[in-house]
Amino acid sequence: MSTATPTAVTTPHPRADRVGRGIMALNAVAALAAFASGLVITAGVTDDRLISEVWRTLAYVVFAGIWTLLAVAPRRHPGLWELLLFHKGAVTVYSFVMWDRLADAPETALVDLTVTVTTLVAYVLCRGWRAWRRVPS
Repeated sequence: MSTATPTAVTTPHPRADRVGRGIMALNAVAALAAFASGLVITAGVTDDRLISEVWRTLAYVVFAGIWTLLAVAPRRHPGLWELLLFHKGAVTVYSFVMWDRLADAPETALVDLTVTVTTLVAYVLCRGWRAWRRVPS
C-alpha cells in the first residue's frame, strides 16, 4: 500500500515549482531580448517585408507575456501551457524540415527547440497539467 498522500501526487515540490517558474521567467526575458532585436531588424527591412517583421516582432511580446503568466501562476491557465508547447513544437519541427531550404531555418530550429524543451521541463516541474483540474466552488 502506498503512503503517498493525494497532495504529494498533485502538488509539485516547492523547489521543483520554483525552478520551473524560474525557467519560464528566463524564457520571458529571452523573448523580450528577441523583441529588442526584432525592433532593430524591423527598422532595416524593405517595405514588402515590413508587416511580416512587425507581426513577428510584436509576437515576442505576446510570448513574453505568456511565459510570464505561467511563471506567476503555472496552474491557473488551462490550455495555455499546451498552446505554447504546440506552437513552439510545431515551429521547431517545421524549421528542422526546412533546414536545407530556408536560410533562417537552422537558427530558428535551434532557438525554438531550446524554448520547447525548457517549457516542457517547466511544465513537468510545475505540474502545468493541473491547471485543468476543477476546483470545488
